[in-house]
Amino acid sequence: MVKWNDTDVPLGYLITFRTYGTWLAGDERGSIDRYHNIYGTPRVVSNVLREQQHALKLKGEPFLLNGLARRSVREAIREVCEYRKWNLYAVNVRVNHAHAVVDSTASSDKVLGDLKSYATRKLRENKCWQNSYSPWVDKGSKRKLWNEDHIAIAVDYVINGQGDMLPDFD
Repeated sequence: MVKWNDTDVPLGYLITFRTYGTWLAGDERGSIDRYHNIYGTPRVVSNVLREQQHALKLKGEPFLLNGLARRSVREAIREVCEYRKWNLYAVNVRVNHAHAVVDSTASSDKVLGDLKSYATRKLRENKCWQNSYSPWVDKGSKRKLWNEDHIAIAVDYVINGQGDMLPDFD
């Protein structure tokens, strides 16, 4: 039985953000735009021409996280959560995206922005990212978690639903 949180404040967030250039509009996996951004509804259908047009607009190569970069992002997420006194339930950094389940009273925009900002700074400190623009896409997913069951499901997804663990070396 799901127990609902009867306040207007979620208990936490499932935050996901992608690396620059790795999932463009038109991609065969589908994509989200302002007209296709409601949970449970279809994504934008794939379109090779649209994807190619977006690829031509990139400032640089798509950014993939190697072992050092993944470790840097994971450390940065832990650091910001410790500094902000947010409870970090789970983190998983993949080759082209990162997931974190965070308990915070801050807005989801603040949490996402801080995670990306700290991660960018750590990537630059460790010489994993030298460009002047962000290593992340402009936005990210900020799913609200309203009760303990939602948090448990999100934690399981982040820890067990991403495939095999990736090494911190390449």
